[in-house]
Amino acid sequence: MSTALVIFAKAPIPGDVKTRLCPPLDHDEAASLHGTLVLDAVERAKGLPGASLYVAGAPDLAHPFFKVMEGRYGAKLLAQRGPDLGSRMRWAMQDAFEQGAQEVLLTGTDLPTLPRAHLMEALTLIKRHDVVLGPTTDSGLHLIGLRKIVPVLFEGIAVLAETKKKIAQAGLSLGLLPECRDLDTLEDLKVFIGLCGKDRAMTKRTEGALRLIATRLKERM
Repeated sequence: MSTALVIFAKAPIPGDVKTRLCPPLDHDEAASLHGTLVLDAVERAKGLPGASLYVAGAPDLAHPFFKVMEGRYGAKLLAQRGPDLGSRMRWAMQDAFEQGAQEVLLTGTDLPTLPRAHLMEALTLIKRHDVVLGPTTDSGLHLIGLRKIVPVLFEGIAVLAETKKKIAQAGLSLGLLPECRDLDTLEDLKVFIGLCGKDRAMTKRTEGALRLIATRLKERM
């Protein structure tokens, strides 16, 4: 069986996504940016050799956005369930295992500059390690890969140092991806706006969204 590659995503509902950027963004702008990043993530992940594409969606798989993921990209849909982020991640991965995957990689969507090559590297690493982690520049995680569910890894906030400690205590082998910045705060937003036009760091879709946001922010100053 192939490795399941799960994109963990929310529907782009104004007021429900990217709220840490509001203000200065309004809720519609934040939702539009989020939707752009989700599409990037799915397109980055589609068609990877040996991987089956899944989208773990919230709050409701009946949302038209997820139907597009299913129809246009052939993604298999999983419902996010659980009272907190850790449990929702755990159950999404568990559901993929129960559908026959031998390994599961789960990644987020707030990654404008994540190279497709990093996902390919993760697919290779999970064949040789019990756990694969993708660190973010703020000491968090943008990807976790498992060959079996390890419940302790989903308890508490997903911080790199603590997760690595739990992995070592469980006697599991670890493969690490290169660090990648995620788009979480206003400072992150400014950094990614500054990367527009530089070495094709992002898709044209995301660059267009960021340039529009930058223009609107200048008009509000």
